[in-house]
Amino acid sequence: MTVIDLVVGHSVGLLALLSLGPAFAAVVGGIRRMIIVSCLALALCAFLATYKDLVIGTDDQLAFVTVLGVSVAGVIASTLRQRQERELAGVRTVAEAAQQVLLRPVPAESGAVRIAVRYISATSRATIGGDLYEVIAAADATRFIIGDVQGKGLEAVKTASTVLGAFREVAPDASDLAVITTRIEATLARELTQEQFVTAIVGQISTDGSKVELLNRGHPPPLLVNGAGPRLLEAAEGGLPLGLAEFAGGPGGPGEPGGPGQPGRTSVIEIGPGDRILFYTDGVSEARSRAGEFFPLTRCRAISEAGEPDQILDALSAAVLRHVGHALDDDAAMLLIRRGPA
Repeated sequence: MTVIDLVVGHSVGLLALLSLGPAFAAVVGGIRRMIIVSCLALALCAFLATYKDLVIGTDDQLAFVTVLGVSVAGVIASTLRQRQERELAGVRTVAEAAQQVLLRPVPAESGAVRIAVRYISATSRATIGGDLYEVIAAADATRFIIGDVQGKGLEAVKTASTVLGAFREVAPDASDLAVITTRIEATLARELTQEQFVTAIVGQISTDGSKVELLNRGHPPPLLVNGAGPRLLEAAEGGLPLGLAEFAGGPGGPGEPGGPGQPGRTSVIEIGPGDRILFYTDGVSEARSRAGEFFPLTRCRAISEAGEPDQILDALSAAVLRHVGHALDDDAAMLLIRRGPA
C-alpha cells in the first residue's frame, strides 16, 4: 500500500487503508506486536501525508485519525483477548485437575478382562461434565459404574462427584450391587438440592471374567459383541434412576415392596473368551447427524472389529464425531470390557 501511495499520490485516498495493519494485528498478535504495528502504521501515515509538502489536507487528517482510532481500539481488543485467553487457560487447568479427581484413569487390566474408557465433552472449554464412570478392582471382583447426570453445568459435575465418591467408598467391600446403589441413593438424598437424577449401570465382573452381573437404573442397555455379532442386552429393570428414591413405592405407596424405586433385580451375563461389552451414555446412542439420524451403534464397524479396547474406543469415538459432523450436543462416556482369550 505504501508503494502504491508513493506512485499514485496520496490524493487518491489510500492512507486510511493503513488501518488494516493494526486491525489484523489485534486479531492474531499479542499486545506488544499490536503496539509495534500501530506505531509503524501511524508513522507511515504521517510520512506519506507530508513527503511531498508539509501541508496536511483534510483527507490526510481523516486518514490519520482513522488509523489512530483503529490502533487504539486494537490495543484495547488485544488486551481483552489476552486476558480472556489467560482466564481460559486457567479454566482448562482447573478442569484438568478436576478430571484427574473425578474421572481417574481406570486399570487397563483386571483379572481376566481388559478395560478402556473414553469421555467426550460437549462443552468446548471443559473436559468433564455430567457423565461419569469408575472401575474398582476389588479382591473378589472388578466393580464398575457408568452413569449420566440429568442436566448440565456445574450442578451436574457436583452430582457426578457425589455419585463417584459414594461408589468409591462402598464398592471395594460390597459384593451386593443393591447395597452399592442404596448407599449412593442415601448420599444423593443428603447432597441433592435440586430435582436431579442419575441414570446408571452398576456391575461387577467375576475374577475369571466369565460372568458380569449388572444392575440397571434407567440407563441405556449395554452392547454385547461376540461371534454372533453385536446385540443390545435388555437387562432386567433395576429400578428408577438414582436420586428418585422419594418416588419409590409399590401399589400401596412409597417405600412399599415391589415399587419401582426398590433396588430391583440384577442380571448375570455370561461372556466367552474374546467377547466384549460396551457400556455408554446417551451422548453416544442419541448422537444425531445433520439430517437428524441417530448414530447406528449396533451397525458401527468400529465396535465389531477385533482389537485392543483402547483402539476400539478410539475408532468408535471418531465414528461418532464423523456421524454428527460437529461438536456433540451432549457429553458421551464409554466403557469397554473384553474378556481375554481362553
